[in-house]
Amino acid sequence: MRIFLLIALFLLGLGHGPVAAAETYELLFHSAALKGLDAAKHGSEAEQSSLVYDKVVSGADAGQRAGSFTVGLKVDDNVAMTLYQGSQSRGLGNYPTSVGNPLIMYFLESVLSDLAAQSGGSPFYMRNRVKEALLRDAQIEPVSLRYHDREIAAREVTIRPFEHDKARAQMGRISQLSLAVTVSEEIPGWYYSLVATVPSAAGGAEAGYSHAITLKEAAEGRR
Repeated sequence: MRIFLLIALFLLGLGHGPVAAAETYELLFHSAALKGLDAAKHGSEAEQSSLVYDKVVSGADAGQRAGSFTVGLKVDDNVAMTLYQGSQSRGLGNYPTSVGNPLIMYFLESVLSDLAAQSGGSPFYMRNRVKEALLRDAQIEPVSLRYHDREIAAREVTIRPFEHDKARAQMGRISQLSLAVTVSEEIPGWYYSLVATVPSAAGGAEAGYSHAITLKEAAEGRR
């Protein structure tokens, strides 16, 4: 439910930005992200198509947390998300397919929660800065991915939500947060990787922060 509410907050008021911002929004929150993940039915048994992602979070205060995601499309046209960490699993909710792949919302919420906990800042303030960043031009670069032993075209969309923030000087290294999302129509589920990065303090002992979610079958990397 928290992710669904976050979706509503992000969608609110994003239809009035410039053309470039509209492109950024469509790339990051692609409504047809789950196209092609068709659920099948065998008799009375419902079989769901699913995607698996690897997640690694590291940093001075985050330690290192790893896990796997399953994003499944069920026959009733809902999307179910589950987080697996070791032998434990936790359901992350069911969402209508009209929102696209909700993985990006889980990613953004998790990153903002981590950074708010580390800095003592407000996750609501940070969320609003991310929304504002979506109304500005993003850095969009063509990249090449190797997926299932073939090269495919993709795009990497990078936003820096605190780059122009009025409170940047008070935010410390968190002000250097970058959010990079690599997408392609040829990648099932649309998202190849979602990576949040805060660099380490220059010349200091304090480690940076990294939160990366990558499609498991696409782990060969990009060039």
